[in-house]
Formats: sequence, C-alpha cells, structure tokens
Amino acid sequence: MEPKITEVAERICSLREIEGFTQEEVAKAMGISLEDYIEIELGRKDLSLSLLYKCAKKLGVDSVELMGGDSPKLTGYVIDRKGDIVPTKEHGGILYRYLASNFRHKTVKPLLVTAPYIGDQTEQIPPSTHEGQEFDYVLRGRLEFRYGKHTEILNPGDSVFYDSGKEHLLSAPDKGGCKFIAIVIKEQV
Repeated sequence: MEPKITEVAERICSLREIEGFTQEEVAKAMGISLEDYIEIELGRKDLSLSLLYKCAKKLGVDSVELMGGDSPKLTGYVIDRKGDIVPTKEHGGILYRYLASNFRHKTVKPLLVTAPYIGDQTEQIPPSTHEGQEFDYVLRGRLEFRYGKHTEILNPGDSVFYDSGKEHLLSAPDKGGCKFIAIVIKEQV
C-alpha cells in the first residue's frame, strides 16, 4: 500500500516543528527552493527517493519513518516476508520496495525496485543524485543505466556499483520492464 502524500507531508511538517527547524533550513538541506519545500509540506508535491533521504537525514529519522510513521525497532536481524514490504513511488513510475525497513541504524538501504517501460518519457525524467554509493543487481528484464555522458545496458545477473552523488538515471528500455535489487550506501565505509 502506497503512503498518501498528505500523510507524509504531515509527518515532515510535525518532525520539522519538533526539531525546531525552519522551512528554509530543511529546504536548504534538501537542495530545493523554499517554494518547492512548502509545496511538499502542504502535500501538493511528491518527494523523490533522494529528496526523501535528504529530508529524513536533516530531521534525524529513517526515511521509513517519513513514509509509514513507524520507527525501525529491530537490531539483531529482520526478515521481510512477501507482502510485508513497505512501498513508495519514485518519479518516472518506478516502484521502490524498502527491504529491512524495521532494522534500526542501517548503514545501507536495500530496495527491491520495479521499473516499468515508459518509452520516450525517459528523456523527461531528471537524473537523481543522493549522498553515498549505490549497487544495483538486475533480477529480471534489462536496465538502462545512465551516468553522466555514459549509457550502459545491464541484463539479468549484471550489476553496477557507482558514486550516487553524481547524476544518474535508471530506466527499463524494454516493454517488459525491469526488476532489480538496489543497495544504497548512505555513508562512506
């Protein structure tokens, strides 16, 4: 079940007020204009995954807390059962499913990603950037990976590891879409 934009917006606004940050401070930490931040806080504009991470970092919470309102609780290990995974939508229709969402103090963010084929619309999607590094492993379909001026096609069993602080774009070049595991490493190890 996808979280409602208005619920996420309310959690962001409440946490910002609890932490004593101004809207300007959070917008600056996210790298967006104050106007865009206000639209997010009012529930009129959705967050990309990279903006969600930046917002959560500034507010001192896990991004899962912003999406679902629950704090991660487990520290030894966590098992994700099919159907219990927390989803969120990213720009371009890509569906990200948080794995290990109930594990506290993660140094990596594992995700199961489903990218639909969107044809020519790929050119209209802005590239992503987020702090850290990322590892992507293709499970099904083909994945188009754009990094700066480079474009690579990955097949099932292929993987890519990269500095996610630089502009990158992931998309499915074929009508069947693509499914892959993404592991976002939030801090330098």
